[in-house]
Amino acid sequence: MNAPPRFTGDIIEALANAGLFRLRAVLVGTVAFQTYSGVLGVRLPASLMQTSDADFAQFHSISTAVNDSIPPIREVLEKLDPTFREVPHLNHPTRSTQFVNAKNYRVEFLTPNTGSDDNQHKPADMPALGGISAEPLRFLDYLIYNPIRTVILHKSGITVNVPAPERYAVHKLIVASRRENDDNGVLKREKDVQQASHLFEAMGATHRHSDLALAYCEAWERGQSWRDAIARGLSFLRPDRRLQLMSVLAEGMAEIGEDAVRYGVETDPDRVGGTSTPEPKSRR
Repeated sequence: MNAPPRFTGDIIEALANAGLFRLRAVLVGTVAFQTYSGVLGVRLPASLMQTSDADFAQFHSISTAVNDSIPPIREVLEKLDPTFREVPHLNHPTRSTQFVNAKNYRVEFLTPNTGSDDNQHKPADMPALGGISAEPLRFLDYLIYNPIRTVILHKSGITVNVPAPERYAVHKLIVASRRENDDNGVLKREKDVQQASHLFEAMGATHRHSDLALAYCEAWERGQSWRDAIARGLSFLRPDRRLQLMSVLAEGMAEIGEDAVRYGVETDPDRVGGTSTPEPKSRR
């Protein structure tokens, strides 16, 4: 397992002690990726674990239903670093979904957007999160559904909720397909693809073919926009990595009794290697 930077570990510890994970929030992003070495029993590249932020997500329905709340998050963070401040939301300046300190370390809160596109970029009130709002995002409901419990390697260990690794990997393909084409977007897309690729390889090596197949099929069945995003994300994988994934998926689908062809799984090396790379859509 890889330990997070001390400051990141301190932030997660403080929020965990405040009750964030007790109220069913989920650690997402690269910090969650850092935990999968222990979950899968493999060594993942340290180069893919560098980040200067910590992201947390919670279903809005849970936040409104638990009838409980953690202390004000700003107070929790200021005890670690008094330079933390709320960042006014771009579209609603009186509300905030993230905090930043003097060294530009960001702590952000997210929630799934499963409704109208009108909800995009409108911060959602999250009663359980100590007065903070959360940024609604598409596809996030898939990522944080049925999270798993694991440990962050910090001090004596911090128990956290993270996405299941198979969902994280498929979600990264989708996210990669929606990155901007500017320099920052291209760098983020490459990191998305590399994280997904290494998790796909680990799922195959640890004989978790059926877990990956189930997660892949669920995303595929959610509609054409999901299929298009998955196909575009797959196109960014190296041909050998794409072929390896297709083989793992084909075996997993055989285990769960699904027809691989129905889900666009192609195991012919000539056809997989010849897949073109389409232009990604803008995130907006």
